[in-house]
Amino acid sequence: MIEPELVVAGFALLGTVALGLVVHEWTHAVVLRLGGIDYAIAYAPNRGPGVLGVLASCPWAVVRPRPTGREPAWVLRCAALAPLVLAVPVFLVGVAGDGRLASPMATAIAIGWLACSLPSPQDFSVAFYAHRALEDRRRRIAATPSSRAD
Repeated sequence: MIEPELVVAGFALLGTVALGLVVHEWTHAVVLRLGGIDYAIAYAPNRGPGVLGVLASCPWAVVRPRPTGREPAWVLRCAALAPLVLAVPVFLVGVAGDGRLASPMATAIAIGWLACSLPSPQDFSVAFYAHRALEDRRRRIAATPSSRAD
């Protein structure tokens, strides 16, 4: 028989991951805002019908930066790696070593939160190739014919 404590820990893990995924995207948005780069946040962009459709949609939230091409690449790199700061509270509690993570529920919450602090493969791609994305954006803007009112 499954212990009730483990069932509660499982639900705590699911809830933490759901919240952590949204907070992960918000960390991207905060850095983009501080860097002056326009962005859009979409929640459940690939959602299906109903509650199960929302839960089954992947990703649950997406931040889409809209750079002009004149921004420094380091702002996009910092925004891409910003979710790493989510690990700080868990590590601080762990370093304190006072037994707060001794229960299965606390351990499940810590694991879920740490999982959400990891940058995604797309985040790493932006971190490594931000300069190329900005160059491509500049080229596209330069190639777009501007309209003139005569």
